[in-house]
Amino acid sequence: MPEDGPPLRADAQRNRARILDAAETVFAESGAGASTEQVARRAGVAIGTVFRHFPTKDDLLAAIMKRLLTRLIAEAGELSGPDGLFEFFTRLTAQAAGKRSVVELLARAGVDVQLPQAVTHLEQAVGTLLAQAQAVGTVRPEIQLPEVMALLISVTQGALHGGWDTSLRERTLAVIFTGLRPRPGPH
Repeated sequence: MPEDGPPLRADAQRNRARILDAAETVFAESGAGASTEQVARRAGVAIGTVFRHFPTKDDLLAAIMKRLLTRLIAEAGELSGPDGLFEFFTRLTAQAAGKRSVVELLARAGVDVQLPQAVTHLEQAVGTLLAQAQAVGTVRPEIQLPEVMALLISVTQGALHGGWDTSLRERTLAVIFTGLRPRPGPH
C-alpha cells in the first residue's frame, strides 16, 4: 500500500523503514513505557528524524499497524493450496503474541487506525484461501468468509490478550480446524 503524501527520497525511505523496524522491536520489548527517544536510538537516527516522519507517538503506532497489516496481506497472498487457510491461521496466531505490546499501546493510547482499504485487501486474500480450500475439499462448502474472519479475529485476540503458550495455541487451532474441515461419514 502506498504511503500518503509525496514520494520519499531513497535515504528518507531507508530512515522510515529503520524507524519502523526499531519501533516494532522497542515496543515489543518495553511495551507502553517505550519512548520515541528509545526508538530513535535503536534506529540510529536523531529524534528529529523520528518526528519528521511521525509527528506523534500515535502516528508511529498507526504506521506500525499499517505495516503489519500490509505484511499479513502479503503472507496470505503467498499461501495457496488445500492447507493455505490453515497455515495462515497458524502463522497469524503465532505472530500475535509478539505484536501484543504494539496492539496494547494502540488501545491505551486510543489510536484510531483507519485502514478500511487494507482490511478489505486482507479479507480478499483470506477469501481466496477459503475458496481454494473449499475447491479441494479441505474446508466445508457451507463455511463463509464472515465466519472465517470472525474466527481469525477471535483467535488473534485470544493470543494477544491471553497468556497463550504454544500448547494452548495448538489446541485452540485444532478445535477451529476440526470445525472447518468436512465432517467424516454420511451427511
